[in-house]
Parts: sequence; structure tokens; C-alpha cells
Amino acid sequence: MIGVLLVTHGEIGKALLESAAQILGAAQLQTATLSVWRHDDPEDLALRARELLQGIDAGDGVLVLTDIFGATPGNVVSRVLEDGKIEGVSGVSLPMLLRVLSSRNGAPKDALSSAVQRALSGGAEGVVHMNQDRCLDA
Repeated sequence: MIGVLLVTHGEIGKALLESAAQILGAAQLQTATLSVWRHDDPEDLALRARELLQGIDAGDGVLVLTDIFGATPGNVVSRVLEDGKIEGVSGVSLPMLLRVLSSRNGAPKDALSSAVQRALSGGAEGVVHMNQDRCLDA
């Protein structure tokens, strides 16, 4: 199973992970969050990110999700990426996170690249103009 690390401004990552656990019915294994605050030192954040990555990588790699590309969380993530081992996707959202967490057990050789694709599709497909694409469940 791939690990999932959320690196976000404030407590966004923690809230997303808690919401995902509520929806999926259980706390998710091999996950962690790193909250970034204005006063944090980027070097310290990168060190903390590496420690968290070691703790959640069981050998299949880790997908790191961050909120804003080019902001401090995204810049921290860019320092720890390793092609094929630690992959990063920005623009994290609950649909993106749910898509990744609900299908992390792919074939070991392509689980991480598949998770990246699920994150991208979950993020894109989670954006809907509700007036035009109405949910009929109500």
C-alpha cells in the first residue's frame, strides 16, 4: 500500500484526513499530515516531511498531496520528491483524497503512478458547476 502525506497551510490536511476517515468508515493507515504555519522554517519543514515519509512508506512509495503549487507547502514538497518513490500532486481536495485512499492497493510496480493519476482525476472530476450538473439524490 502506498503512503499518503498531506502538506498544507494550517490544519487543512488534518481536516481533510479526518473527513475522509469519516466517509470511508475508518482511520486510514500509512497516512500523515504536516501543517505549515507562517513562522515555520522551510528547512525544518523539509526535515519533518522526510521523517513523516519514512514513517509511512512501507516500500510501495508515497504520494504527497499539497494545497497550493508555488506556496510554502508546495515548495517544501518539491524538496522531498523522488521520481517513482515520492510523487507530489498539488490542489488537494476531498474528492482527490478519497479517490486516492479508496484505491491504494494496486500492483506494487505501478501503484504509485496509478495513485498519481487517481489524484489528478479525482481533483478534476470533483469540480462541478452544480447548477448544470445537478445531483438527483435529493
